[in-house]
Amino acid sequence: MKRYLETGNFAITQGAILAGCNAFAGYPITPATEIAEAMSANLPRVGGYYMQAEDECAAMHMAIGAALGGMKAMTATSGPGFILYADPYGWAIGCEIPLVILNSQRVGPVSGITGAPGQGEFYNSRYPTQGGNYETIVLAPSSAQEAMLLTVEAFYLSERFRTPVTILADQLITDGFEDISVPETDEEKDAMGMRFAERKAHPGPDFYPPTDEIDLPPVVLGRGKNALCSDWTPTEEGYDIETVEAQHKHAFRMIYKIRNHRDIISRYESLFLDDDPELIVVAYGTPSRMVKTAVKKAREMGQKIGMIRPISLWPFPDELFQNKATYLSVELDYDGQMVREVQRAAPAGSKIHFFGKCGELPTVAELHETFGKLLKGEKNGRLGWEREAW
Repeated sequence: MKRYLETGNFAITQGAILAGCNAFAGYPITPATEIAEAMSANLPRVGGYYMQAEDECAAMHMAIGAALGGMKAMTATSGPGFILYADPYGWAIGCEIPLVILNSQRVGPVSGITGAPGQGEFYNSRYPTQGGNYETIVLAPSSAQEAMLLTVEAFYLSERFRTPVTILADQLITDGFEDISVPETDEEKDAMGMRFAERKAHPGPDFYPPTDEIDLPPVVLGRGKNALCSDWTPTEEGYDIETVEAQHKHAFRMIYKIRNHRDIISRYESLFLDDDPELIVVAYGTPSRMVKTAVKKAREMGQKIGMIRPISLWPFPDELFQNKATYLSVELDYDGQMVREVQRAAPAGSKIHFFGKCGELPTVAELHETFGKLLKGEKNGRLGWEREAW
C-alpha cells in the first residue's frame, strides 16, 4: 500500500488507472484541470492515451469514440463544461456506451465562482440529456479516498450496465489535500472492496434487446457482426426506426436495466436510524462530513437525531427513507434540490426541511442551531441572502 498527501484529483486519477482506464479526453476547467494534467502524464506509462480537446463537447465525443473502439474511457469537467456534454451524453446513454464522467461541482449558475464548492448539478446528473426515457447511475464521494474508490466502482458499473456513470464530486473534494492510500496488490484491492469488470465486445446481431438484462457486452465498432451505433431509436439490431413500439422497447431497457438491479448500485452510510430518531439529517458529498460531526455531537447531548448519506445518488435511494420523522436536507445550494427527492421518498406525515449554503460549508454551530429549532417544532426561517432555509 502506498500513502500520499495529495488532492482528490490525484486520487481520482489513481482510481481510473487501477480500473484499467486507457483513454482520457479533456479540456481544462477549474477545478478539474489537474485530472487532465495527471492523466496526460500517467496514461502513456500504462499504454494509454490522453487526448486534448478543443472544448468540453468535443472531449465527451472523443471519450465516446474511444469507448466504441473498445477502450475504457473517461472525461472530467465542472458545471459549465458538464452542461455542454448534454448531446453526447444522450448518444452514450441511448447507445449503451460504457464511459465514466467526473463532475467537480462549483458555485453557479453559469461560470459562478471557479474556486468555491457547490452542489448545483444534482438534477443535471439525473437528466444530463434531452428526451427522458432513461435512468442514470451517479456516485457521490465525500473524501479524496472515497473518490478513488468510487472511480474504480464507476468503471465497474459502466461495464456491467452498458451506460455512462457519473461521479458527482465538488471542489473541496477534488482540490483538497488528504491522506490517500493506493493499493498495490490484488489482496489490498480486495480489502478495499474494489470491483472490476473487463471490457468485452458484443458479437451481434441483436445489440439492443428489449430486456432488463445486464452484463451484456457493449458495441465495439470493428468487432462483431454489423455493429451499429446511432442516436436514433434503434431496432434490436441497431438500425434506425421511427415507430412507437420500438421506442417503448428501447425506453423499457434504458429504465429497467438500472431500476431492476438497484441492489448492485446502491451505496450509502447511515447513523442512528434504528432507535426511532425524531430528526434525520440527509447530506451527500463534503457537507456530509460537517453533518456527521454535528449529528454525533447532538447524540452526545441526548438528542434523538439520525443521518443518511446517499453515496449512490441516482437511482435515488428511496429504500433508506423508512422512518416517519422530521427530515432536514443539508446542501451546498440555495434553491434546494435533493430536498425535493427527500419530500418524495419520505413516508406520509413526515416533515421536510432544507438548509442550504453555497460556496462555503455549514458550520457545526449553524447545524446545531437548526437541529434545536426543528426538534422544538420551531420554524426554520429564511435569512435573506445570508442563508436559505425552508
